[in-house]
Amino acid sequence: MRPSLVIVGAGPRGTGLLERIAANATELYGDQDLDIHLVDPYPPGAGRIWREAQSPLLWMNSQAQDVTMFTDTTVDMAGPVLEGPTLHEWAGLDGRTFADRPRQGAYMRWVYERAVAALPPGIRVRHHARRALRVGGPAEGRQQVWLEGRPRPLLADLVVLTLGHLDAELDDEQRALSAHAREHGLVHLPPDFTADSDLSVLAPGEPVLVRGFGLAFVDLMVLLTEGRGGRHDGETYHPSGREPILYVGSRRGVPYHSKIGYDWEGERPPLPRFFGPAEVDALLARPDGFDFREDVWPLVEKELGFAHYHRLFAAHPERTRAAWTDFEEKYAAGDAAGIPALVAAAVPDPADRLDLTALDHPLEGVRYAAPEELQSGLREYIERDLSRRHDATYSPDLAVFLGLLSVYGQLVRLGDIGSWWHGFFSYLASGPPGPRLRQMLALSRAGILRFVGAGMTVTAEHGVFRASGAGVPGATVEARALVEARLPHPTVARSRDPLLRELHADGAATTPEGLLAVDPADGRILDASGTPHPRRFALGPHTDARGSGAFTRPRTGGPAFRQNDATARAALDFLRALPRRAAA
Repeated sequence: MRPSLVIVGAGPRGTGLLERIAANATELYGDQDLDIHLVDPYPPGAGRIWREAQSPLLWMNSQAQDVTMFTDTTVDMAGPVLEGPTLHEWAGLDGRTFADRPRQGAYMRWVYERAVAALPPGIRVRHHARRALRVGGPAEGRQQVWLEGRPRPLLADLVVLTLGHLDAELDDEQRALSAHAREHGLVHLPPDFTADSDLSVLAPGEPVLVRGFGLAFVDLMVLLTEGRGGRHDGETYHPSGREPILYVGSRRGVPYHSKIGYDWEGERPPLPRFFGPAEVDALLARPDGFDFREDVWPLVEKELGFAHYHRLFAAHPERTRAAWTDFEEKYAAGDAAGIPALVAAAVPDPADRLDLTALDHPLEGVRYAAPEELQSGLREYIERDLSRRHDATYSPDLAVFLGLLSVYGQLVRLGDIGSWWHGFFSYLASGPPGPRLRQMLALSRAGILRFVGAGMTVTAEHGVFRASGAGVPGATVEARALVEARLPHPTVARSRDPLLRELHADGAATTPEGLLAVDPADGRILDASGTPHPRRFALGPHTDARGSGAFTRPRTGGPAFRQNDATARAALDFLRALPRRAAA
């Protein structure tokens, strides 16, 4: 009858929560007994996404020096800071290395083992390599967590869901495409974690339509080229003959921007400036709520512009026509209507001005006479992006990246703000390593990769899939295979996770975007009336308090770390106050 905590999901988020429990236990829980049950069919620490048993051809999307699971003094939290090594320090790697994912999985396993070892003697941890199916029990009593293949439930005083990325049922469009594929013997791979997809169904030499140009596509590209025996040699790709021909497009029609390949030097922009805690407090205090585009985006746009121009004036004053103090004063007082004129007068070269709309629509209005011209045009675009992102002459780009991190940390407090922002953030700030884009260019020159362009549409008709883009009017591509290169959207209603569906049916509230609604203070799950459940918590991308990632760059405030600490402290406070059953 020892007190019991069940954590469903033993990947990075569950591991981060366990680390914070260990950090806070001495202060908040003392030497009392506690059983912690970790439920996950995948290994604790790495979980599914970062498991060590996957291809070493797949890389981390961040440099090893930018990956940490440990808090520092920049994290705004009540618990103690317990610093630890970054991935590159732990693994003995060059900080600029993009480590392979099995290496990251090993790091996560070590972090998990370190957290368990740091727990007081009375706290025991047990891993259950099973799926959790449902959670039952009254709000005022112990919870029952039913596991696959286990006849009796785990009994829990508290339950925390740290589920990570989830599989989803197909939406109407994907169901129609799958039905067409079954009827005509085609191949349709819906949104999925690429490392889990059965790519053997994609035949060598055959055309494959790929919708999505982000990180899932990069994984797909690697597994279908190097993963099938091809080889990169400098700027040349040597095919194995087993590769399909990939026709890729998306809404923007271009890959995510390359990771920046130079270091910051000099003074950092003082962030937050126009979108900080006070502005978020004001938005949350509005009795009628707020609209992201009308009320939030102007503040975000001004914040990112401030970061950009602060760096331009500080590092490249020869490209400006005003004193920074004068510009800053007028910029602070300006609004969306007046700032463009201020910038035009002070920054003579349009290439030095920040235009977020143009960044989000890089091929707007661009047309080509033929598909081959589109291929050349896209290669030139990627080459320009690689050159710019590795040239400190354009260091305002890195300032905007820092601004994006600052903004993300504030936006977490606003809850469900829709999916557009997360896509925009990933496109600008979370693109692939530069070497991946160079490989993309080599594959394009080798004819293995073909660009469809922006505004890609896919139809299923006459026994095939057909794709077209806006860049070459009238041009189409036909194929018998279609891959949706993106992760499923983490909605509760369409989740394949039975536990989440049962929670939803049992009254757990969801947001308009379909995310699980939680109390922003500590992650307690809310019901339809907005009342927090006293014994159920949730953290991660399936909630409206999702952070920018379970691990983050050192010294950037890590909103996920802040959330983990708040939930850990709330759980320990609750468990400490329980009556001791043995004494009763």
